[in-house]
Amino acid sequence: MMTDPIADMLTRIRNAVRVERAHVVMPLSKVKRGLAEVLKREGYIWDWSEVEGKPKPHLRLELKYGPNGERLIRHIRRISKPGLRVYKGSSDLRPVLNGLGISIISTSRGVISDREARQRNLGGEVLCELW
Repeated sequence: MMTDPIADMLTRIRNAVRVERAHVVMPLSKVKRGLAEVLKREGYIWDWSEVEGKPKPHLRLELKYGPNGERLIRHIRRISKPGLRVYKGSSDLRPVLNGLGISIISTSRGVISDREARQRNLGGEVLCELW
């Protein structure tokens, strides 16, 4: 039994990027779908898709690399954990690496990046940060 599926997703992405895989597959959930959509909008992955699988559908992420094969995702870290949830208001959200990275926030309006949360004046649970 997995106690933290979001940490599992981030670990799968981190491991796939380290060995320069073209894609990574993981079990599907609504929050993971939201994370994948934010990663696509912010330009860290090419695309994502739902793949039929047994017993549940899977999420497939097409990873993105630079023109010379450099990694776009250099660091990915889980912030809010099952044992210690981290919530921040819109005024407490600060840019990651002066805007070079992003935080992914779970809000009442769905999963969004910290930039969108500041624009919409929304706060929520800080899921992870990456650059």
